[in-house]
Amino acid sequence: MDRVLGRYAPQLYALLRIVAGLMFAMHGTQKLFGWPGDKDPMPLAGLMGVAGIIELVAGLLIAFGLFTGWAAFIASGLMAVAYFMAHAGQGALPILNQGELAVLYCFLFLYIAAQGSGIWSIDGARRGGTRSNMHL
Repeated sequence: MDRVLGRYAPQLYALLRIVAGLMFAMHGTQKLFGWPGDKDPMPLAGLMGVAGIIELVAGLLIAFGLFTGWAAFIASGLMAVAYFMAHAGQGALPILNQGELAVLYCFLFLYIAAQGSGIWSIDGARRGGTRSNMHL
């Protein structure tokens, strides 16, 4: 399988980054604008409003590959905080406390922060390369 998909690893990583970023941004649009769906928007001054802003901005930055490392690192931290604030108190296992999405996003964004933006990214185009690490 490595010979079949391995040669497309940069493209598959770029697709992973783009799709994850857009999905994360949609969580932000739900909180801020009630879209998609028919939920009422959250107040901007509350924790959910701040989370929505971070989700929207960080998700778009990750999807476009701009300041990817920093955006992914912040998004990872947000998901860790979300898990412990909203889910961990309801049980120890993420599958039982509905926290598995927060855990997956947390570790996915931590990986993206370490890996950098890769191809098909603004970071890569700005630096003239195919890989961009955040260099903390």
